[in-house]
Amino acid sequence: FGKQFDIIVNGMKRLFLPCLLTVFLSTTWLIAGEKNDAPPRFRVDVDTVVVRVTVTDPLNRYVVGLDRDHFRVFENKLEQTLTHFSNDKSPISVGIIMDLSGSMGDNILSARSSVIRFLEQGDTEDEYFLVTFNERSALARDFTNRSENISNEISIKNPKGRTALYDAMYLGLEKIREGRHQKKALIVITDGEDNSSRYTFSELKDYVKESDVQIYVIGERGDMGYGRGIISEIVRLTGARAFFPNNFKQLDYFCDLIHSELRNQYLVGYTPTNSRSDGSWRKLSVRLDPPEGMPKLKVRAKQG
Repeated sequence: FGKQFDIIVNGMKRLFLPCLLTVFLSTTWLIAGEKNDAPPRFRVDVDTVVVRVTVTDPLNRYVVGLDRDHFRVFENKLEQTLTHFSNDKSPISVGIIMDLSGSMGDNILSARSSVIRFLEQGDTEDEYFLVTFNERSALARDFTNRSENISNEISIKNPKGRTALYDAMYLGLEKIREGRHQKKALIVITDGEDNSSRYTFSELKDYVKESDVQIYVIGERGDMGYGRGIISEIVRLTGARAFFPNNFKQLDYFCDLIHSELRNQYLVGYTPTNSRSDGSWRKLSVRLDPPEGMPKLKVRAKQG
């Protein structure tokens, strides 16, 4: 009987393993407990699609206090039934991607100061990593919940060389997958266009579609050129935003804005009515049925 039992178990492993390895582009989630002893805030099964949603009013203020019934989610124009909803200020996993190319020479002090300011506003459960880049990108500091580790690393870096922006973002996308928290974001600070990457824009865009992360970019207006359109296209896919201030002396404002946005998002989840795991890109849209008396509200979420 023991030998027969082993045969049955091995057969089941061969049958179910391919199913467990199936991945589809609509970004499926399996949320397990975090590494600490705190219970997870938002537990879903493997087929649940999770969407982070930002809601703002006409004055660009974040709207909080909405309920599940106010949200409607559509996949390929078909309305889905929401199975999960959360609006708590849960911890975040953030990758800081810092441009250290030669063109950042005049801006590096402002960039350092603003990143440190962002880190100081974080919670103890938040975690961060740092990617720096010039003509090469590198993981300068792995995930840590000690923001001072990131701050110290930034303080000793000096700008030089060319700009491999796509490579750095690609590396950030790879690393953020290891993040412990449901809310994941990359914050990219750069003042120039890509001129040194091995990865192409098309390859980066495809990887963004496969990733469940919001990408925020702050780039100086005067030096971005055609890069503004490329960056804007990337961040729209993720439901985040790109900012192009006139100079980096305004960085503090935009870093504060990103921090506030990450703290005031809704998480909605659904199990797709289309259960095929065929790797196709599925368009997502989120609509609101706001309470009576509310002004026209703006909704941002990932596009697919």
